[in-house]
Amino acid sequence: MSTPNDLADCTASQLLDLYRSGQASPVQATQAVLARIDQHNPTLRAFCHVAHEDTLASARASEARWQQGAPCGPLDGVPTSIKDLILAKGWPTLRGSRTVDPSQPWDVDAPATARLREAGAVLLGKTTTPEFGCKGETNSPLTGITRNPWNTAKTPGGSSGGAAAAVAAGMGPLSVGTDGAGSVRIPAAFCGNFGLKPSFGRVPAYPLSPFGSVAHLGPHTMNVRDAALMMNVLKAPDARDWTSLPSDDTDYLQGLDDGIRGWRIAYSPTLGYAKNVHPEVAAAVDAAVQQLADLGAIMEQVDPGFADPLDISTGLWFLGAWTVWNTLTPEQQARTDPDFRAQAEIGSRHSALQVQQLHQRRGALGSQMRQFMQRFDLLVTPAVAVPAFDARPAGHTPMAPEAMLGWTPFSYPFNLTQQPACTIPCGLTREGLPIGLQLVGPMFGDALVLRAARAYEQRHPIPRPRLAG
Repeated sequence: MSTPNDLADCTASQLLDLYRSGQASPVQATQAVLARIDQHNPTLRAFCHVAHEDTLASARASEARWQQGAPCGPLDGVPTSIKDLILAKGWPTLRGSRTVDPSQPWDVDAPATARLREAGAVLLGKTTTPEFGCKGETNSPLTGITRNPWNTAKTPGGSSGGAAAAVAAGMGPLSVGTDGAGSVRIPAAFCGNFGLKPSFGRVPAYPLSPFGSVAHLGPHTMNVRDAALMMNVLKAPDARDWTSLPSDDTDYLQGLDDGIRGWRIAYSPTLGYAKNVHPEVAAAVDAAVQQLADLGAIMEQVDPGFADPLDISTGLWFLGAWTVWNTLTPEQQARTDPDFRAQAEIGSRHSALQVQQLHQRRGALGSQMRQFMQRFDLLVTPAVAVPAFDARPAGHTPMAPEAMLGWTPFSYPFNLTQQPACTIPCGLTREGLPIGLQLVGPMFGDALVLRAARAYEQRHPIPRPRLAG
């Protein structure tokens, strides 16, 4: 088996093979990852909490299981991180906010965290997020600016920017993020790794997001196989999430390498409304679409036929911000990120009638996409309209729908429709920044999305950044 020289650069699948063969141990892999974190996190700020002692104790327990030939689950010994919006027992979940008291009891695992522990994953710590996951960049008054491993002057995107930066930099091959308007796919595109937003409810959540049923949980990984491996763990139902889907016995690794010959795939380079797609992004996505055709897919360039739903997405999002705002005391409100504060203020202006109209328009969009996808196995678009832009502090730009999401017109529609969608790298700009390809599946077609991404990945392996220092 060919593996990187440094265990921190191994995928989860490679590490598991090394454990089985006795060529490496969970302790060795965890030590390599922790050393990578210690070296690069002061610059990247991908982690807001690293649990060295807990992590090494977990790795030693895993190593003992492997030595006995009895790993406890499919991720036993794999270093994994958790976004700091997701509860993890024993660690503070500050949600990127100075309003959360870190000294309170932290005695609950969210469903994703619990399933990862049960599968034997070695949990490293918490990755950074903007306050309450409120934007597509990762900066906050609490943790400062998170940076992109490909170019530290650039943003990793958000709100799962810490998760994506960690995976790209080899600071753990697996991470769990959340996606309410693109928050897994945007940073995966900017940081050049694989990110999946599963069908809504496929990965249970607890507590449910205050931003409502646009919010999904999903994996950030170095490759597609690792995401399938992770989904097999994360998809187990949890009674605490009343919106979670019934038990799914699908093995996402089964048939992963079977290709896409004969599939009907729609290609929409602008979704009919995106006016400012960067030319290098457009060219790379066009080339990727040709590669899909070369793999035997039947490609048809066609737009789904809906208008830009930016105002629906941001309208519902700002209402969520207003909801959270009203849980805070005046003293806490004064300590919030100016971007979150501005979102809450906009959300406060919505009348009950306007809220109902937003939900009705969302329902119409969802119905339209369910019908559109009856004709196709997949829809392909760019992931984000632009490459990673400069990393900026909180409050740098006046808050408005266009400023918040106008540069990522391909991501938020599929939170509204709740469809599975992934981002996979499809090239680099002349400046060496990753470009992402988005694959969107029909509702509950998560396995189709993974299989198509794997087919593309076999022709176009995911590159890794060269870290400074």
